[in-house]
Amino acid sequence: MILETYPDDDLLFMGVANLLAGELENVLLHEERASFVVPGGSTPGPIFDALCAADIDWSRVDVMLSDERWRPEVHVRSNARLIRERLLQGRAASAVFHPYYTGAARPDETLAEVESTILPCLPISVLLLGMGADMHTASLFPRAKGLCEALSDQTTALLTPIEAEGEPEPRVTLTANVLNGALRKHLVIIGAEKRAALERAATLPPEKAPVNAILEGTTVHWAP
Repeated sequence: MILETYPDDDLLFMGVANLLAGELENVLLHEERASFVVPGGSTPGPIFDALCAADIDWSRVDVMLSDERWRPEVHVRSNARLIRERLLQGRAASAVFHPYYTGAARPDETLAEVESTILPCLPISVLLLGMGADMHTASLFPRAKGLCEALSDQTTALLTPIEAEGEPEPRVTLTANVLNGALRKHLVIIGAEKRAALERAATLPPEKAPVNAILEGTTVHWAP
């Protein structure tokens, strides 16, 4: 894990956006396509607002979510909705987006279909993640149903259904294997509470602190 510290969140958002744009552009210099995995939640929105204006060939970028709430895109809790409203704008509107929600009653009914659409995009070229104060990342929540499978280094699954305590809907998440297969990994956290949570997570097993499953080789971007 490499820790990068910024004076404030505005400088973090701009710095990370510029870094991600540069990494995607570099991938496209050597590869036909780049795959870019992004989180939902409130933290990355300002990064997306800046990144969508980057002058790169977005038509050659495949955008995927680290995880998704099993809701239609019109729902306020849909991560896909956030991505369409904040990232897939301006120049980035030409990127190819791979949503996970299919309309099935439960995610496990159609995961094989969804996995077939994202398999050609792997390994992930550039990965951006967030972290909760409970030390979850993507939808790898402590004590969640499905967590053990998602963390297993033996699983061949790309996506795993997750049911987390206190969450109103089921979710799907990329497995730890897929996330760790990313060629470039970034984690963004804001505030003293999350910095303390990150430091604690580094001392705990992934079953208790799932974010620790992906910290090796990850650049963490933090602002107070």
